[in-house]
Amino acid sequence: MERVIKSGLGWRIGWNPTAPEFKGLVGTDDWAFELTEAELNDFCRLLAQLADTMRQIATELMDQEKIACEAESDLLWMEVEGYPHAYNLRLILKTGRCAEGQWNDSAVPGLLQASEMLKVF
Repeated sequence: MERVIKSGLGWRIGWNPTAPEFKGLVGTDDWAFELTEAELNDFCRLLAQLADTMRQIATELMDQEKIACEAESDLLWMEVEGYPHAYNLRLILKTGRCAEGQWNDSAVPGLLQASEMLKVF
């Protein structure tokens, strides 16, 4: 399997199975940082979980009502904030390098779709 980098407007995600330690990459057009395989697995899993939560909550909210949801693992903390159909995403690494990143609402759908297609978890 070869290195895969997927990108779109305002997002990038990557997977390199042959890298010694940092097999994953997440970022935007302006920044990126590498993730271990476990961190990338958690990122993909928690992003899917948060997106699912936003879809489920959508029916219970009024049209202009914003919401914030968070999820975390031992390795990272993530939060989505905004409307069920348009929300920002924040990521904080909790161990090692201690990095923080954010994607705006227009980037999240593409990032979510690409994370589901990486097939690493």
